[in-house]
Amino acid sequence: MSNILSGQRGLIMGVANDRSIAWGIARALHEAGAELAFTHQGEAFGKRLEPLAQSIGSDFMVDVDVTDDASLEAAFAALAERWPTIDFLVHAIAYSDKSELTGRFLNTSRANFKNSMDISAYSFIEVARRAHPLMREKGGTLLTLTYQGSTRVVPNYNVMGVAKAALEAATRYLANDLGPDGIRVNAISPGPMKTLAGAAIGGARRTYKHTELNTPLRRNATLEAVGGTAVYLVSDAGSCTTGEIIRVDGGYHVLGMPQPDQM
Repeated sequence: MSNILSGQRGLIMGVANDRSIAWGIARALHEAGAELAFTHQGEAFGKRLEPLAQSIGSDFMVDVDVTDDASLEAAFAALAERWPTIDFLVHAIAYSDKSELTGRFLNTSRANFKNSMDISAYSFIEVARRAHPLMREKGGTLLTLTYQGSTRVVPNYNVMGVAKAALEAATRYLANDLGPDGIRVNAISPGPMKTLAGAAIGGARRTYKHTELNTPLRRNATLEAVGGTAVYLVSDAGSCTTGEIIRVDGGYHVLGMPQPDQM
């Protein structure tokens, strides 16, 4: 897949460290020949991101708070000044108060519900609205990240499951809105992965082990597998794929119960 994305440019939002799913995607897109820009939120994440961005030849990083319209406007204005058009955007942004990712969903607070929905779901709409003018001329691809807790109950995932369900619905509606402009909108749904975000969820280690033992492939998703899926969706090979939730979970989503040796 070397150079399959040569000449393409895109924005990656949500790299926290070198184990982030967003970083796995960024690395794969870079290896396929794409030129990348990055966003981060705050100085601490910026310091983590800078050496990663430099390692793949990127010198464009911009601080953005997706809950602040002025911050989003400034970030996309800076991007447009640098690149009049882009070919893709990866939205890998989600948040919930860690204290509410244990125990019962029943105890979700109003404040955390609203904040989680704003950052994890609505921000994709805001980002799509601002990326649209940069893609309208020749089309492009918008990608986001979801998880099976959107359609099945996953202990401790709680409000994030509801937020991901909203994100998946937004993906379908955006795909329909933007399709006439040649813009494809898809979500990738990996299985549990050992990331900073995943570690915040109660029982994460047990969930990771359970899926590894029970998936048809008997393994969890990797950064390389998710990155390869992103390359396919961004490339011409994915030119007729939109509105999809692409699962990269070793086949776990097809199961109705654990494997016999795990019962």
